[in-house]
Amino acid sequence: MTSWLTAERMLTAYSRGIFPMAESASDRQLYWFDPDERGILPVGGVHVSRSMRRFLRGSDWHATVDQAFERVVLACANRDETWINTELRDLYRTLHRLGHAHSLEVWQGDDLVGGVFGLSLGGAFFAESMFSRQPNGSKAALIWLSDHLRRSGFTLWDTQYPNPHLATMGGLTIDRQDYLARLDHALTVKTRFLQGPLPDAQALLQVTTQTS
Repeated sequence: MTSWLTAERMLTAYSRGIFPMAESASDRQLYWFDPDERGILPVGGVHVSRSMRRFLRGSDWHATVDQAFERVVLACANRDETWINTELRDLYRTLHRLGHAHSLEVWQGDDLVGGVFGLSLGGAFFAESMFSRQPNGSKAALIWLSDHLRRSGFTLWDTQYPNPHLATMGGLTIDRQDYLARLDHALTVKTRFLQGPLPDAQALLQVTTQTS
């Protein structure tokens, strides 16, 4: 049991480069992780492929922030294999109320087609998980999030573990020492996860053309 883990203790752990996961949705135990290698994405500079640009240019998708936080977390957890158990969902909900957990949602009309959520602390954003209900849904969420983190003033975009999918979008693999140095700097940055409308796909692509 991990009832001792509070939102405040969780933020303290993240500030030291440590994060919790469960082995499955039904597992009531949380385990701490401090990997030798960390994954990060470039704030404001994710790579957007030509095919993805064409897709977004011709789509009617739009994005919002913090409009469906619990739906995004549930969608991320609703998989055959997941590390998000009930306790973590409760902690994310509390952190959201405290202003330290945020979601970005991608919509087609009223349908939620993709999204990503994570925690913020100083100038660091710790991406927890993402989901896609249509092809390119999670990619679109990362592209919108990249621009939103840039406009919000974040300096570190932590993805916990590197993976091939993130590498195609500019994801980097760094060692623990490098990560902790970047984290220490990011924690000194005063910023906040901006609220309000996000740019439409056309405006978003203009920005990513300049920065990626």
